[in-house]
Amino acid sequence: MTTFKQGRYSGYLKHISYLIDLSILNGLALLYFFKSVDSIKFIVLISSAWIILSIYSKFYEVYRYSREINIASLILKQLGLFTLLMLAFSGLNLSLEIQPIVILKYTISTLFLIGLFKFTLYYLLQKYRTTFGGNYRITAIIGKNKQTNALESFFHNNPEYGYIHKKTFNTKDKDGFSLDVCFNFIAKESIDEIYCAISELSNSQVYKIIDFADNNLKILKFLPDNKDIHSKKLKYEYYDYIPVLSLRNIPLEDSVNQFIKRLFDILFSSLVIIFLLSWLTPIIAVLIKIESKGPVFFKQSRNGFNYKEFDCYKFRSMMPNKDAHLYQATRGDQRITRIGKFIRKTSIDELPQFFNVLFGDMSVVGPRPHMVSHTNMYAKKIDKFMVRHFVKPGITGLAQISGFRGEVETDKDIIGRVKYDIFYIENWSLLLDFKIIFKTFLNAVKGEEKAY
Repeated sequence: MTTFKQGRYSGYLKHISYLIDLSILNGLALLYFFKSVDSIKFIVLISSAWIILSIYSKFYEVYRYSREINIASLILKQLGLFTLLMLAFSGLNLSLEIQPIVILKYTISTLFLIGLFKFTLYYLLQKYRTTFGGNYRITAIIGKNKQTNALESFFHNNPEYGYIHKKTFNTKDKDGFSLDVCFNFIAKESIDEIYCAISELSNSQVYKIIDFADNNLKILKFLPDNKDIHSKKLKYEYYDYIPVLSLRNIPLEDSVNQFIKRLFDILFSSLVIIFLLSWLTPIIAVLIKIESKGPVFFKQSRNGFNYKEFDCYKFRSMMPNKDAHLYQATRGDQRITRIGKFIRKTSIDELPQFFNVLFGDMSVVGPRPHMVSHTNMYAKKIDKFMVRHFVKPGITGLAQISGFRGEVETDKDIIGRVKYDIFYIENWSLLLDFKIIFKTFLNAVKGEEKAY
């Protein structure tokens, strides 16, 4: 008898997804390539490649709580890798005379159909849960605090995810709480998943709950004591048979993700330099020179990847002054020129940083780099500030589109910026980069309150 993992859509749907995706993949392959290749060998080859890539990219690891942006990111990553593999295959087999444009047409068609199927299945399952009450998980929570209250609200307010919450046990209720009462309730109500607030339980209680869950085939999950602002995305690894936990999992430490992001940075920055900066730079240069004497570009040392210093470039927006490397621009700053106000408001002053991106010092999207003097100051007083240097700094970032751009007026501003930067580092995807770039463009068009 086959045992299926709980918490998935169902044990069969993963196999059905594989079958349908491979049918789309091979059907389109025969349509595009059947005149050029041995059909049987080609089907075996691309099916094997697809399955291997899907295991690597975790393409079928979609859960009931997965967000649409994560699903879209998985689709783009899987099809991107598959496209590169197909292009490499055609390059190594020149006798087949498969043109790159044909491969691109094939992979785009595959992307559209598989993406359509994946999202259709995702929304049909949500509709099935809300309308018919199927494909659900029954939950109970042990421990009561802000986080468990938020989780309980999530279960109640999002029926499309298929959770039916039965009860939250308050560990502070000295008269009514005991683990035996919890265990009896969980067994009687056929609870599927148990959620525990770590901060509300002693070590001995945690061990008892683990033993109960293991012996009764219950899914057990823990809510960390997250009193600070930073997420803890732990990575579980084995050194031989020794389990080791890493504090955080950084997607951009993966060589494939590094290649994808670097390739995107090169292509995007090249397009901006060729089609925008090539004609805009002379215009901005003339306007800057007309208003004030001094260089067109402003160069400033910033801390980047691994805390390494680099020269960050901008269009000069201030009168030349000795304090430019020490103090940020403030509201009503007298150092800012008239043309400077305009290019700062529209973020045009940041455009020369696309050269930094092309040279490899920066990325299009990432944590914004600070002046060296400010970095040293914040590193001493703001917890987790240095985590931002695990990846390349960016021209724009998640913090900037979330209300934390510009001047740091209070510690709350820099704490908020660090919070969003760490979330970005731990949850990077190419689709998230696209979202940040799009939102940055909209903010530049509308103008931002703190863009001064």
